[in-house]
Amino acid sequence: MGIVAGLDSSPDFTRIVVCDTDTGAVLRQGYAPHPVDTPDGSARPSDVDPQAWLLSLGEAAGGGLLEGVQAIGVSAQQNALVPLDAQGNTVRPAMVGGDKRAQVAAADLIDALGGREAWAQAVGSVPQAAQPVTKLRWLAKTEPENARRTAVLLQAHDWLVWQLLGRPVRRTTDRGGASGTGYWSAATGGYRPDLVELALGHQTMLPEVIGPSDAAGTTPEGLLISAGTGETMAAAFGLGLGFGDAVVSLGASGSVMAVHTEALADTSGMITSLADATGMHLPVVTTLNAVRALRGTAELLGLSDLEALSDLAMKSTPGSHGLVMLPYLEGERTPNLPHTAGTLAGLRRESMRAEHLARASFEGMLCGLADALDVLRGRGVEVRRIFLLGQAAELPAVQAAAPMLFGTQVVVPQPADYAAIGAARQAAWALGVSQGTLDPRTPPVWQGAAAQVLEPGDELAVGQAVRQQFVSVREQTHPGAFRS
Repeated sequence: MGIVAGLDSSPDFTRIVVCDTDTGAVLRQGYAPHPVDTPDGSARPSDVDPQAWLLSLGEAAGGGLLEGVQAIGVSAQQNALVPLDAQGNTVRPAMVGGDKRAQVAAADLIDALGGREAWAQAVGSVPQAAQPVTKLRWLAKTEPENARRTAVLLQAHDWLVWQLLGRPVRRTTDRGGASGTGYWSAATGGYRPDLVELALGHQTMLPEVIGPSDAAGTTPEGLLISAGTGETMAAAFGLGLGFGDAVVSLGASGSVMAVHTEALADTSGMITSLADATGMHLPVVTTLNAVRALRGTAELLGLSDLEALSDLAMKSTPGSHGLVMLPYLEGERTPNLPHTAGTLAGLRRESMRAEHLARASFEGMLCGLADALDVLRGRGVEVRRIFLLGQAAELPAVQAAAPMLFGTQVVVPQPADYAAIGAARQAAWALGVSQGTLDPRTPPVWQGAAAQVLEPGDELAVGQAVRQQFVSVREQTHPGAFRS
């Protein structure tokens, strides 16, 4: 018996959960927003002083929250690059999020290595504006003096772990975090220092990649700190994902990821080959359009919110009376149609009703995500169960259509701090291994997420017909958009 803590430092706040090591039951929790004000008021959303993360952490841990805790795991926002000088001081504020300043740098890097296929083969992903490797290129081109001073590269969870340990000489990361950098390959399990040099102009120190159940170290007070990982990997671990499980995440844009046994190199660039927090792999396919298609439809119909859109959609029937929406409102990444627009097809007198348009927006969003699922399935990824995440997952119209369109069981977990819980589970694993009570290859078994389980049942054939209707319109409008 013991207790461990999981810390999730997201872009806007820090959450801490304290859990029972044996069951994973959340015993207590803390929360604090990140401070946003800077003394000179000059901070930009894409530039953040990492000290803000520490201040938030301290506030969230107040009131004796961590009393009796034996180990801490750290989850943090991905793609946050923290450049340090040779003395371990930050060269400049951390570069976070999908930084649009780096879009030109991404194109430069793709060309510099010889195209998208070369990158996919090298590290399992094609440079995007958000990735650390792309931010290095932007730094070299835009802030050359800062680039020259950069001697060490960390991400958010690496930096927080290092701070908790008292800034030791050894700096560590995990496979999950490393796999998102653009200079570490999940397929080979090794760094590509040549890609750091290609982006930044010179070599740097890179953190040691330690195993999923390894400890990064112990604080002077005797508190064990586990490897840490990125938010995506921590949330997957907190949900208890295993082989055969996938996650469909409904944000403004969408993403599909699944647990797999090997890294997938994808020459089209549609699959980003990440590592998970257990020693397995986590291929991810993203769409640019998910809930934004619902919000656009709600605005078009003069509805106040997505709940009203869902209620209206439920008055229609599967297939929306032949109305099909290709929801490519911002262009699309899956399939790769960056300069296209959305399409509304099947307009007939009987289909031109508000409830059919509402239903078509839900079916279009979910069919677009089903296309992304098929990209993974087409590469041999087994999907037996889908976890549906995001606020829109609670909408009746989503829950009615998702199982039939995805063609498998859909699980809608109750809202919880899954990234923080995953970080705590990692801490319990590292603690158990250090004490000799857990196998380094087998994580602790914690109680699963409380969830609603939805089955396609008798509507599976109906769902397949709706999918085929969508695919037919997509193929007519964008022939060959998905290359085999």
